[in-house]
Amino acid sequence: MLNLEQKKEIVAEVADVAANAQSAIAAEYRGLTVDQMTSLRKEARNAGVYLRVVKNTLAKRAVDGTDFDCLKDALVGPLVLFFSQEVPASGARIVRDFSKQSDKLIVKAIVLSGKMMEPSELKRLA
Repeated sequence: MLNLEQKKEIVAEVADVAANAQSAIAAEYRGLTVDQMTSLRKEARNAGVYLRVVKNTLAKRAVDGTDFDCLKDALVGPLVLFFSQEVPASGARIVRDFSKQSDKLIVKAIVLSGKMMEPSELKRLA
């Protein structure tokens, strides 16, 4: 269980990342194995994408007042967040490529430049 200080640190970290990110993707990861998540994390790190599993209540606080504020309503269920730091499409490419191997990663929301996109637009962004 996280204490208040740990929660504040997570919110601050995610808020800092969100403040400088180009795009964000929220995807449900229910059913992924530990190996699959490890592989996803490695790919994200190599592509300059910040990947984090965060409690939705903390994620909502973190994106408050950022370009990703519109993401709040989509933060429901077990989600992993991808924030593309340099290239807006890098997170989308990782999710698209991973989805070819597994149908367990389901895109719930995409935000680009402060605008919500339909999950079906993932391939176009990638």
